Amino acid sequence: MELEVFVSNKGTKVVTATHLFQLLELPVHNYGVLIRRWLKDVYAFRDGIRRPVVMKDYAPRRLKDSQSVLEDFYLSVELAKHIALHSRSRSKMKYARQLQELSDEEGAMNSLTKEELTDLLELTKALCLRSCQEAAEQRHLKVYESRNGGSSANWWIYRAHVLGYSADSLRKQMQEQGLNPKGKTQRQMLQQIDPYELLRTGIIDHFNALGKNREYARNMGDLAKSLAKEMKLGLFDDRLSGNMFAPEINLDLMQQVKSWQQERA
Repeated sequence: MELEVFVSNKGTKVVTATHLFQLLELPVHNYGVLIRRWLKDVYAFRDGIRRPVVMKDYAPRRLKDSQSVLEDFYLSVELAKHIALHSRSRSKMKYARQLQELSDEEGAMNSLTKEELTDLLELTKALCLRSCQEAAEQRHLKVYESRNGGSSANWWIYRAHVLGYSADSLRKQMQEQGLNPKGKTQRQMLQQIDPYELLRTGIIDHFNALGKNREYARNMGDLAKSLAKEMKLGLFDDRLSGNMFAPEINLDLMQQVKSWQQERA
């Protein structure tokens, strides 16, 4: 079963208590007891060790014309993660990790100023273009070589550690999905498995090339990927000609992303 995430009127990502209960495969007859225990327990939130606060960490869920007799609640992704980890479910690690990723994205977004978030959005649009993705990768490679005496040795090993995937792991994912990875590059495999990962990779390359630390670059990559998905931004190969369906892009920013290629020319 897939994790179902809602977005509140304030833009906060939430999951429902009944859905989380189903994901964790907990005994149905214990729902009433467990939900009350969840909401009264103490957790290590980002802002301190405390109990959940109504309308901050959770809120009653009321549906019109609902026939359900179960009391339901909207839970913040951070609270849902803590609940999953506190449970005795055999699948708690799987869903806790997914919730942790969502929680990290929200934390990163909340830490950005309005101007920084606007800049990231513009950068996300630029990195929807293949030419910008490839330029960012080359800039990252140049920085890597400068730190290794001009050598690119072990670049792909390093890259796998930074990005969180390798050619071997992508081949395995394709095989698990019944797809044939033979003769495909990492880019071609990602296009079939998860196209938005190409955008995330480009963002990570860009910030690493700027000298940002790996954690910051990954957080920005994860956030950009989430933004692109929610805005339904498309990814385009602009190398041969323009694309009338491509998003409106800040041309100055696009040239900055490609600046390494211009310097090399």
